[in-house]
Amino acid sequence: MRYLVVVEEGPTSFGAYVPDLPGCIAVGKSREEAVQLIQEAIEFHLEGIKEEGAGFPFPHSSFEFVEIHL
Repeated sequence: MRYLVVVEEGPTSFGAYVPDLPGCIAVGKSREEAVQLIQEAIEFHLEGIKEEGAGFPFPHSSFEFVEIHL
């Protein structure tokens, strides 16, 4: 499965979250670290769901860039 991951740059770090997995977040000093950590967080999150016997939430989020002309 492939989940959409949103990466945001903050003043001193990068944050990442998964819209389809509420509460699944990660923070890293670099973009690369944040992406690596969110991948681990997704795997951990899904393992927890599996242990509970619940079904996996299938990805449904998508993205679109919108160009603004000022």
